[in-house]
Amino acid sequence: MRREWLLVLVALGLAAVAAGIVYLSRPNTLTVAVGPQDGPEAALIEAYANALDRAREDVRLKVVRYGDVRDSAMALQRNKADLAVVRPDVFLPENGLTLAILHDEALVIAAPEAADIDDVPALARKRLGIVVRHSADLSFLTNLLSFYDLVPDTPSADAAEDGQGASEPEAAAGHVVVVPLKVGEVTAALTDKRVDAVAVIASPASKAAAAMVRAVELGAPDRKIGFVSIPDGDAILQRFPELQAVTIPAGTFGGRPKRPDEEVKTVGASYRLMARGTVSRVAVASATQHLFEWRSRLASAAPVAKLMKAPDFDTTVAATSARLPNHPGAVDYFEREQQTFLDRYEDYIYLFAFFGGTIGSGFAWLGQRLARKRRERVDFVLDRLLDIMREVRAATSSAELDTIAVETDGLVADVVCYARERSIDARTVSALILAVDGVHAAIADARRQMSEAEPRAAGRNRTARLLALDLPAAE
Repeated sequence: MRREWLLVLVALGLAAVAAGIVYLSRPNTLTVAVGPQDGPEAALIEAYANALDRAREDVRLKVVRYGDVRDSAMALQRNKADLAVVRPDVFLPENGLTLAILHDEALVIAAPEAADIDDVPALARKRLGIVVRHSADLSFLTNLLSFYDLVPDTPSADAAEDGQGASEPEAAAGHVVVVPLKVGEVTAALTDKRVDAVAVIASPASKAAAAMVRAVELGAPDRKIGFVSIPDGDAILQRFPELQAVTIPAGTFGGRPKRPDEEVKTVGASYRLMARGTVSRVAVASATQHLFEWRSRLASAAPVAKLMKAPDFDTTVAATSARLPNHPGAVDYFEREQQTFLDRYEDYIYLFAFFGGTIGSGFAWLGQRLARKRRERVDFVLDRLLDIMREVRAATSSAELDTIAVETDGLVADVVCYARERSIDARTVSALILAVDGVHAAIADARRQMSEAEPRAAGRNRTARLLALDLPAAE
């Protein structure tokens, strides 16, 4: 391998390391599905995404709006989004785990005190108006009534067209007539006796719930109203685990007079920010942390942020095995156990440290083997030069010396080419120089000895010829 190629490989390695650092340090962008697109939840998530961008945090949000909360939950289940706003009673994704409860919505049922409706069973044979804010509100109410073995009915077409519920006969035993209303129709419906009580599914602190309670109060003959309590929340949640137990504190709807005069237990639905279980717990922990830490900052753009809360759990096991399980990354934040770099990679670091010595020894052995392979060519030249020195001493003619000199020149040229491609240590270079000099000196000595021996050999030959002819030596 030429030195230039080695430099190229080193440069490529450094580029790969730099690319890896850039990749690991870039922000983790999560796609969040939001529905409905004009709801308060969408405003909250949009404000949160903008805040993350401005702060250049390690996690960012890409907001994708959907027309309905069912569609956003479906996007999460189909892996089209990493996070989603979900209302579990509408549709609960199989792969969804909770990060935060954005806000609770409670079933608030109010009625004039004269109606004498204190609990849900008392609604039998009554007419219940409901302010529909979401398409799932009617199914929510139907499930609740079924728990008490009540069957919801709808008003007849004629009565609905006339707007005169008073002409309707009383509902059958075990039945409740459910009348969809708008907030502006509540007072008139109570005054005209078209409904006996009114319900709404909304956050107790929201304007929608306050408007409904105010409308019921205006429709009551003596401006006195009562609230229907649902104390069987735990039993209801056993049958419908996607619902939520909610307590409405006393005085939520006003303090003069106090409405309600004592806390009211009821059930409701929750809007949750959920994530796929496969999303990195580090990214989820970071997203959850900023969401709660920036609550006051987000409330200026989305007041619903004030209602945001963490899911209730006692232990980490309870958090991940609840009716609606929580994401481990969110639990890490709630339990103040967010993973550091060492926490995330400590197993790999331990394994690397454990096997590092063995791996290092293996690389050292491999390096020695490669170095030995690289030296084999030089060793061959050195061995051949030593053999040539012995052959020079045994040479008997100039032709043999010429052949040996040509071979020596070839070996020297081969070593020079090898040295241009690879580095050779100083000791090896010194040995090569000594060997080459020794060969050249031996060749020179052999040539000198051959040149001196030729006159003596010629004289001996002439004397031998004269003796053969029996002539005087002087001749």
